[in-house]
Amino acid sequence: MPGYKGHLAGGLAFFVMGFVGALLLGWAMRDPLVWAGIAGFCLMGALFPDVDTDSKGQNLFYLVFAAVDLGLILHKDYMWAAWLGFFAMLPAIGSHRGWTHTWWAMLLVPVPIMAVPAAVLGLPEAKAFLPFYAAFVVGYFSHLLLDGEFR
Repeated sequence: MPGYKGHLAGGLAFFVMGFVGALLLGWAMRDPLVWAGIAGFCLMGALFPDVDTDSKGQNLFYLVFAAVDLGLILHKDYMWAAWLGFFAMLPAIGSHRGWTHTWWAMLLVPVPIMAVPAAVLGLPEAKAFLPFYAAFVVGYFSHLLLDGEFR
């Protein structure tokens, strides 16, 4: 079982494979800021399963969450900040290598990435968040694969 550096490396490798695949299929967006965000979601997904234990990965994950939440608050996007805060608390429910290390959590945990924008902005606008959902799932998958959960 790799530590947080190994999981970040795995998430980055899976992001690069996805990026190259998107380029080859002609799906790649030209905005580097969007790709940076997608990479960030992939890396966050790669760290997420271990946020239920005291670790450097947990500290890094919550540092990013806190920074984004603070940015939302300073931008006066209180509703988005509240949603982020709510979902940030969920890993505390359960034990280490419990529900966060399951295939179904890999698919369900990032659902708010699509569901919250769909509820707030409407379904057509929420489709723009699909690459971020997919990136989080891919990062999460890399974590579970490196932990040997698919044997």
